[in-house]
Amino acid sequence: MDIAVPKEIKNHEYRVGMTPGGVRELTRAGHTVRVQTGAGEGVGFSDEQYAAAGAELVQDAGALFADAELIIKVKEPQPEEYQRLRPGQVLFTYLHLAPDEAQTKGLLASGCTAIAYETVTDDHGGLPLLAPMSEVAGRMAVQAGAHCLEKAQGGRGVLLGGVPGVVPARVLVLGGGVVGVNAARVAMGLGADVTIFDRSLPRLTQLDALYGPAIKTQYSTADAIEAELSRADLVIGAVLIPGASAPKLVTRDMLKKLPKGAVLVDVAIDQGGCFETSKPTTHQQPTFELDGVVHYCVANMPGGVARTSTLALTNATLPFVQALANKGWRKAMQADPHLARGLNIHNGKLVYQAVAEAHNLTHQPLEQVLAEQD
Repeated sequence: MDIAVPKEIKNHEYRVGMTPGGVRELTRAGHTVRVQTGAGEGVGFSDEQYAAAGAELVQDAGALFADAELIIKVKEPQPEEYQRLRPGQVLFTYLHLAPDEAQTKGLLASGCTAIAYETVTDDHGGLPLLAPMSEVAGRMAVQAGAHCLEKAQGGRGVLLGGVPGVVPARVLVLGGGVVGVNAARVAMGLGADVTIFDRSLPRLTQLDALYGPAIKTQYSTADAIEAELSRADLVIGAVLIPGASAPKLVTRDMLKKLPKGAVLVDVAIDQGGCFETSKPTTHQQPTFELDGVVHYCVANMPGGVARTSTLALTNATLPFVQALANKGWRKAMQADPHLARGLNIHNGKLVYQAVAEAHNLTHQPLEQVLAEQD
């Protein structure tokens, strides 16, 4: 199979979809891997390393896309990229289509087969290709939030862990999944006063058993969140509904409860954000202030630690890439129902129901798509 690894073009996105080690595994299996020149420079992988692993280097993105059967990326395709896609091509990357109508329509118009990292599942009900970046984003959320709390950044001027004689910052984490737990752990480690909200009592019980009084747990309701906002310094939005838009847990009116200079970090921004006032920002301009509250809503947060993120992501994606390359996408999905859950778009039709509902479009059931013959 002809596999393409383009250079990411989203603002301040330095990650790359495949390492030289991944290239070597695929070329040894007989596949052709073409890598755009400079694709790995941002994470310390040189063109020479890719060439030594067996990759063919291609300078022009248009030529790279034109010849590819399988395209491996990190972030969702930008307009100039999805306009290059065509029927018969397979795109494997993060898509986050529910809040992105333009990209959804662009991929539908292209006729390609688009598989989303974030909706691939596993035997335990988890999201194995989202989890590595959720771990990174959860840990970074506290790091970013602590920085934004500094007075020079528009924050309250509060040190997360406090000092002897001065109480630590109060951190609210909305969501007890992978992002939330990683955020809570880092905040706890820095000495903050941490409360984590979730709507799953078994999950809250599990967190209580793991961390005891070091992390407070609270059942998530609008009243409970609102009651805690007046004392919060940092609020981290960490909720996820796989493939669907994130619920708005903090409304514009609720912002008035927060102290001036408090910080919101919306890790759910890729799925539309869980704060009503959120809008995507970039690493170049990561924050904005609204009603006296600092908002950090970087849509590719793990890109800020691109090398760690690339290694963590590609460790998880490589087995799926190998399956797609060795068997073809349809046979690979027929053999692996968890990979099949990643199929969002095929041949101009939406396959993932939550995305179709987000855009008021019809969808074609996955079973029908897998039963078709090309």
